[in-house]
Amino acid sequence: MANKSSVFDMIGPVMIGPSSSHTAGVVRIARAAIRVLGGKPDKALITFYNSFARTYEGHGSDRAIIGGLMDFKTDDARIKNALEIAEEIGFEYQFKSIGNSSIHHPNTIKLNLTKGDRSVEVVGESLGGGVINIAEVDGFVANFSAKDHTLIIKADDVSGAIAFISSVIAQEKTNIATMSVSRKGKNDKACHVIEMDSGIQEITRQYLQSLPWIKELIYIPDIDL
Repeated sequence: MANKSSVFDMIGPVMIGPSSSHTAGVVRIARAAIRVLGGKPDKALITFYNSFARTYEGHGSDRAIIGGLMDFKTDDARIKNALEIAEEIGFEYQFKSIGNSSIHHPNTIKLNLTKGDRSVEVVGESLGGGVINIAEVDGFVANFSAKDHTLIIKADDVSGAIAFISSVIAQEKTNIATMSVSRKGKNDKACHVIEMDSGIQEITRQYLQSLPWIKELIYIPDIDL
């Protein structure tokens, strides 16, 4: 059954302009990415694709992505001065643009982020009205919206993993909205992406993380909070 549209989807978020796709969506991609990373990055390589590659300066997507990486919300007035603020605090970043990529959505951004000794790669798509899709995380297909509570679990590709993870989450009495699994090959590493209607307790996350076949667990609450 198709998801119902919300008022947010129809009229877009409260935001700093000029465009929900080029600013609000971009901010939300960045805020999702830093939650995958586990904090604000020290360094960022930002690649704009297709439409974004041609318009990111004129439409303010450069300021929006840097503002989002500093965890500014979509309506934060500081976004207008994000590049200057980043320079003041010593945030290192680099922009790249690829204007004609047939394999990417027209409004795609790839973020290579580093914080200390941790690095992540996140690919996000701005779908309009501030709605986003996080398409990839570290080379795994992800496809989550970041508007729900989300678990990303990287694990060994073991038999029964999906049923087991689902049963643990069910004990929290939260509904699983979507669940997808991507793997790099048979019996290789798998990535489970689970969107839930509500969050789960830290003790449950710690239990899952303690299992020897689960290599990494990332929990992303609603990024608009």
